[in-house]
Amino acid sequence: MCCGHFDGSAMLHWPNGAEGRGALLVGDTIQVVYDRRYVSFMYSFPNCIPLPASKVQHLVEAVEPFAFDRLYSPWLQRVVMHDGKAVIQRSAERYLRAITE
Repeated sequence: MCCGHFDGSAMLHWPNGAEGRGALLVGDTIQVVYDRRYVSFMYSFPNCIPLPASKVQHLVEAVEPFAFDRLYSPWLQRVVMHDGKAVIQRSAERYLRAITE
C-alpha cells in the first residue's frame, strides 16, 4: 500500500517492464497528466480536492526504492515513456510549491 488518496491505495512495480528498465503502474494514486512530463496528486480527482503535502511526500518515499523508467496510467494516451522516477520527484516538488505558497 502507498497510503495515497484512500486507504488501500496501491501501485504495481513491474521490474522487467519498459524493456527491462522497470515500470510503475500508478492507476490514479499518482496521476499522469495530459502534459506527460509531469504527474499530479489528488485526494479526489473527480472533485479536484488536493492531496495533503504529507501524503505526497509519503508517495515519493514509497516509490524511491524501486527502479523504473516508465509510468503507466489507466489511460493509454497518458504514459510517461522515460525518466519516470525523475518525473515523480520533479512533479512532487512543483505540487508542494503550489499548495504551500
